[in-house]
Amino acid sequence: MSTPPLASGAEGPGALRPLLDTVLGALADGTRARGGPLPVGGPGAVARQVRDAVGDVLPDKGDPDALHDLVRVLAEGAADPAHPHCAAHLHCPPLAVATAADLAVSVLNPSLDSWDQAPAASALEALVTRTLAAEVYGGAGGNEPRAGDALVTTGGTEANQLALLLAREAHPGVRLVHGANAHHSLPRAAWLLGLPEPVVVPAPAGTLDPAALDEALTELSGPPGSLLVAATAGTTDAGLIDPLPQIAALCAAHGARLHIDAAYGGGLLFSERHRAKLAGLELADTVTLDLHKLGWQPVAAGLLTVKNPGDLTALAHQADYLNADDDTEAGLPDLLGRSLRTTRRPDVLKIAVTLKTLGREGLGALVDQVCAHAHEFARQIQAHPGFELYDPPTISTVLFRPAEATDDAVAAVRRKLLHDGRAVLGRALLDGRLWLKATLLNPHTRPDDLAALLKLVEGNTPR
Repeated sequence: MSTPPLASGAEGPGALRPLLDTVLGALADGTRARGGPLPVGGPGAVARQVRDAVGDVLPDKGDPDALHDLVRVLAEGAADPAHPHCAAHLHCPPLAVATAADLAVSVLNPSLDSWDQAPAASALEALVTRTLAAEVYGGAGGNEPRAGDALVTTGGTEANQLALLLAREAHPGVRLVHGANAHHSLPRAAWLLGLPEPVVVPAPAGTLDPAALDEALTELSGPPGSLLVAATAGTTDAGLIDPLPQIAALCAAHGARLHIDAAYGGGLLFSERHRAKLAGLELADTVTLDLHKLGWQPVAAGLLTVKNPGDLTALAHQADYLNADDDTEAGLPDLLGRSLRTTRRPDVLKIAVTLKTLGREGLGALVDQVCAHAHEFARQIQAHPGFELYDPPTISTVLFRPAEATDDAVAAVRRKLLHDGRAVLGRALLDGRLWLKATLLNPHTRPDDLAALLKLVEGNTPR
């Protein structure tokens, strides 16, 4: 039996080229077979298709058609974020240029746990992370020092966990204070890190209430840094942004540390039109960003920015085979303090390629387009007597429901559209009622697509 070819090395491109043709063909075949945003038939039907395509997972003899067959069944059974009716989650259609860059990472297979495994990737990560930190905190241009630093993470959850870890290391026993609208990863991180039970502040209008926060911080008064307030810039349910300047002022007055989870809303930084919605972001000690949401990156592309780079010394770790003292003293960069992970893929390449290819104007235009789509969809809902709009959108999330429908009917229409493979809508429970959620992240969506989505919901709502 001949030895299978490798993807890297001098022979790699030649070995990959026909395989890429196979993959692209299988993707096209699977997408045609699916014919919509989601496969038809629900979990049972999809599981049967996968079992039939795979057969024996580990056969005695290999199958030369496995690549085509498995990619095809994966594509046929996928939720396609590029379909205009796939709008349930913060699940973006990735840019082609970012996806191509991601392929290069898979081929080269660097690992960012030591410089000798990723020389160029480690240098690129340092450049990009400091640039994005400066985008959050401000800083000098050119070759002058920039403000802050950032770590690449697997997404918002890991970034939020790191933010709490850094706060704990700066002040052991720190207590988390967050709004009722906060992402579930924040209280979960407090539990994971053994912190005291978080204090939950009301968010009656979907955003953290500053008066209630002031009251909570007054009652919890302690030494500076003993409290960590987590605000949100882009809630998962409705895409709302907490009053960041007021929250930052309260944190300063009470000596509390401030973390802002901008996993969703952070992409507004690229837009001249919408950037002002993030006023106050620069006042946070740490900020979560997630460019596989409003940044059109393949998963994963998260970041945690840190205003004070000295906070990152808490992550310092020594393993002689990766960052021996004499190697570090000789000038080899120490990468272990850049993550809690050891083996780490250079996800920064696709981010760097996107930033360089599109520039601020190109990324800002994408942000402006999806925000405009959300306002167009909201306008259509308001103009339709059969629907109720929750509120005008803040970013690109629109909540709506069939007028006079029960919560059971709202839940049923969502599940029917999923089962039939016609549309992928999310759900959000706000103000004691269940809403359908459309998170619009596809810049190619057209007004006609949105009108058709409304018609689908209308035609499938139980009466």
